[in-house]
Amino acid sequence: MTATTSAPLPSPEAPPRFRHPLAAEWTKLWSLRSTPLLLGLGALVVIGVNVNAARSNAERLAEVPEAARGMFDPLGTAFVDPAWQLLMVVAACVGAVVVSGEYATGLAHTTFAAVPDRRAVVLAKAVVVTAVTLVLGAAVSLGSFGATQALLRDHGGLSLADPGAARAVVGSALLAPVCALAGMAAGALVRHAAGSVVAAIGTLLLLPPLFQGETYRWVKEIGHLLPLTAWEALVRDPARPVLEKYPVAVGEAWAVLGGWAVAGLVLAVPAVRHRDV
Repeated sequence: MTATTSAPLPSPEAPPRFRHPLAAEWTKLWSLRSTPLLLGLGALVVIGVNVNAARSNAERLAEVPEAARGMFDPLGTAFVDPAWQLLMVVAACVGAVVVSGEYATGLAHTTFAAVPDRRAVVLAKAVVVTAVTLVLGAAVSLGSFGATQALLRDHGGLSLADPGAARAVVGSALLAPVCALAGMAAGALVRHAAGSVVAAIGTLLLLPPLFQGETYRWVKEIGHLLPLTAWEALVRDPARPVLEKYPVAVGEAWAVLGGWAVAGLVLAVPAVRHRDV
């Protein structure tokens, strides 16, 4: 009689931990040459526009009588609307391409084969995109505020301790990740790079002007639900009177930014989970 030994059965492969798709999404984002170029160039342009506005205002204020300088708003110089709308476009494009790019190239098949849990994939994308754009927004916000107020130091330049300054800096920093998550939702729903970018930009930048009329309050209230309108309320100098008829409350503005971030995830996760590649 000879004893026989059976080979041990192979243990089932452990499911991937969340850090694995997280690392994969981080690598995929930075493997694109356009990522650092887009983020770096966008940051420089936004800061440059604000600095140029501060420099022009400083030169103009040097020739204006002291009594006429009371109407100048140094806080608004750090947060010029067109410059920050450009940052919104940059962040929304990053978020949209992170999702739609995989469908356009066919990489989504490989990604979902390696990580069948699509929810984990979307959450990993959201974490990476939020972290990157939050750093972008914070750098641009602090850089714009510091540089512009230094140029205006002789004309009422502010510090972070002044009323409304810290709120404006934090709100501007959060604007980038909020728009990036909105771009992710557009990418998950449209699944086409150009189409998702157009959808995100149209929602974030083209809708607000349609709801600025003050004839009907309900029209204005709809406009209050958009990120651009909420951001404008957060960067407003609290020491200056509000001239519009139905202004956005500060608490409402914070809630809108948070709501858009949550809505981006709520739309992106089921759109990826329940639709075929």
